[in-house]
Amino acid sequence: MLQQTPVDRVLPHWSTWLARWPAPSALAGEAPGEAIRAWGRLGYPRRALRLHEAATRIARDHADLVPADEGSLRALPGVGDYTAGAVRAFAYGQRALALDTNVRRVIARHDHGLPFPEGAVTRAESTYADSIQPQRTGAAWMAAVMELGALVCTARQPACERCPIAASCRWLALGRPEGTPPRRQARYAGSDRQARGALLAVLREAGGPVSQRQLDAAWPDARQRARALDGLVADGLVAPASRGRWALPD
Repeated sequence: MLQQTPVDRVLPHWSTWLARWPAPSALAGEAPGEAIRAWGRLGYPRRALRLHEAATRIARDHADLVPADEGSLRALPGVGDYTAGAVRAFAYGQRALALDTNVRRVIARHDHGLPFPEGAVTRAESTYADSIQPQRTGAAWMAAVMELGALVCTARQPACERCPIAASCRWLALGRPEGTPPRRQARYAGSDRQARGALLAVLREAGGPVSQRQLDAAWPDARQRARALDGLVADGLVAPASRGRWALPD
């Protein structure tokens, strides 16, 4: 849920989700469509499908416990370097990297004097982060750097006067040179993402199959609506039902 989504948006959904599905097997026992419905408006709903698939595998192959080793985690649907590292560090206290935007920004500023990290995570960046992560207290270091970036060394208004490592920060020593923040996502209003969300909202709220007419009423642009629906079907988020109706996957 925290992939590309802020904590404050995730918390209400996370709490409701765990109350309903306290173990992977509980989620795996329901239809994938129920995961999509419970996902609500968190965005990137394919994550809900991947989470359902991961829960199914965890229940089947790992005795209903999220695995702790990197290989098993990476084999789960929707789990990449960041998520595997986060689970290992924060759930199991292991020395593992979870290089989110906040962590990368702290390292870029403090160690390299750069205002922002550049592009996607590179092998060189991962290698460097691994070289500075403590051996015995790696998990605590990972949490500390992530919190520092989220609360103090923020992207737009860093509170350097409150930073506990300001004395050794190269960026601060250089006079806080300016730079261009990482490119934000394309505008949401009027986008295909918004169209997809509008169609999914109809299906989530209906509790069953809906007609094409109901979907037509959810988004005015017929061409964009058709493109959004085709994309949802291709992603496995919507399935054709009987008599020209549409439903969440069973």
